[in-house]
Amino acid sequence: MKKMNSDELLEQLQADTRQIILQTHYLLQKDPALLVEQPAPGKWSVAQVVEHLNSYGHYYLPQMDKALVHARYPFNTTFKPGPLGNYFTRIMLPNKQGVVANKMQAPKGHRPSASVDSYTALKEFLEQENLLLALLDKAHTTDIGKLRVPISIAKIIRLKLGDTFRFFIAHHQRHFVQIANTLKALEP
Repeated sequence: MKKMNSDELLEQLQADTRQIILQTHYLLQKDPALLVEQPAPGKWSVAQVVEHLNSYGHYYLPQMDKALVHARYPFNTTFKPGPLGNYFTRIMLPNKQGVVANKMQAPKGHRPSASVDSYTALKEFLEQENLLLALLDKAHTTDIGKLRVPISIAKIIRLKLGDTFRFFIAHHQRHFVQIANTLKALEP
């Protein structure tokens, strides 16, 4: 894995998060009825996608916060992704054309219910994104390659904090492509 500049990585992740926040504010301006409409049977509505993201936030944000609270390592100017963290991030990210190439099924605990209140889901997501920005800011004071975070599907597997941030935000980007596609399918 190629080393990265830690400050540049964290700043890019903060910029990516701010972009997601802007897109979320855009969604809040949409008709709530549109946001709960499924584009086809078995396909998630915008509100369900956001609720799916919230479920990951419920797990990962406290885990990342816990890692940062207990951080004892001084800031390291470089970050080297781990093989597993790099792999998870790569398969999550949309490609350069903004297309999600590989479809995945959400783990059972992260599947949204059929009825989701769009306003509540979006407001919670915004709160989570603001917390994520604060955690990314806090990460500028420690070694994001030394701190570890257990993954949600197998807690025995622990990713570097830098990789966890990368994967978590790539997951958001992936699903915001899905949201854009859903809106495209629903809006005339």
